[in-house]
Amino acid sequence: MTAPAGGAGPQHDCPLCPRLARFRHLQRTAFPDWHNAPVPSFGSEDGRLLVVGLAPGLRGANRTGRPFTGDYAGKLLYDTLRKFDFARGPYGERADDGLALIDCRITNAVRCVPPENKPEPAETATCNRFLAAELKLLPRLEAVLALGSIAHEAVLTALGQRRSAYPFAHGAVHALPGGLLLADSYHCSRYNTNTGRLTPAMFEAVFAELRRRLDERGQAA
Repeated sequence: MTAPAGGAGPQHDCPLCPRLARFRHLQRTAFPDWHNAPVPSFGSEDGRLLVVGLAPGLRGANRTGRPFTGDYAGKLLYDTLRKFDFARGPYGERADDGLALIDCRITNAVRCVPPENKPEPAETATCNRFLAAELKLLPRLEAVLALGSIAHEAVLTALGQRRSAYPFAHGAVHALPGGLLLADSYHCSRYNTNTGRLTPAMFEAVFAELRRRLDERGQAA
């Protein structure tokens, strides 16, 4: 199966991960007005920053059809993106709220909602072809922000890089071959923020460093 023409994502009824396809069918039956399909990337293809999450949330992106939209993780992410001029407009927790990304694009390592928000390793590996296609699609890409270790490893796999060479660590910024930057952050999930593993200040510090580096590159160009 290949990505549809004009995009890097799976088809609406992608069958590649049987467990996810079954779960998606159950959600369509229970909530027929929800998106309940692979969630496409959000943002222009000419952005210099790509944010990579784990997978759509059941009542977030799986419901609304836009990454990180409709749940707590989205509020923290989009508030932070706006603070550092990677987004503008209101975040109304729905796909038609008028929010727009600036020089930025958002996707997930796994495009379909997994049961209990936990994709299996084989599902992450199967969906990696779409992340690899996404990375090749972006001609001006300079930095990738991985939200969590699974997203971090998925990005390295998609780029053909050894995981052991670039260990995940919150706040780390790795210089990859070819000049691409890979930045790491703990995932902005409610669990991580409620337990104090990730604070808004910690999350903002990651974006501040990315903004600084991208601005320096822009000035040097």
